[in-house]
Amino acid sequence: MTYVIAGSCIKDDSCIEVCPVDCIHPKVGAPDFETAEQLYIDPAVCIDCDACVEACPVDAIFADFEVPEKFAYMLDVNAEFFSEKSTAERTAAAAS
Repeated sequence: MTYVIAGSCIKDDSCIEVCPVDCIHPKVGAPDFETAEQLYIDPAVCIDCDACVEACPVDAIFADFEVPEKFAYMLDVNAEFFSEKSTAERTAAAAS
């Protein structure tokens, strides 16, 4: 299980601050923060602690198996954010 941030995210950093494993991105001040539509939870790093769920001021975070049907597409969007980021980092590392 992992948690997923749904489309009602307002990019408030309350969830980032409470995450014990630093799995919510992009962070305030990161180059992609301003252009990101919302925050995302890295499914490979999330430890299912539930801290982000409690901290979210707009109730936009759900366990992957509890995502409302209207936000089901966010499971793929969330995972894709980290897949694209990983690909870009590997490309940058190979160029250096």
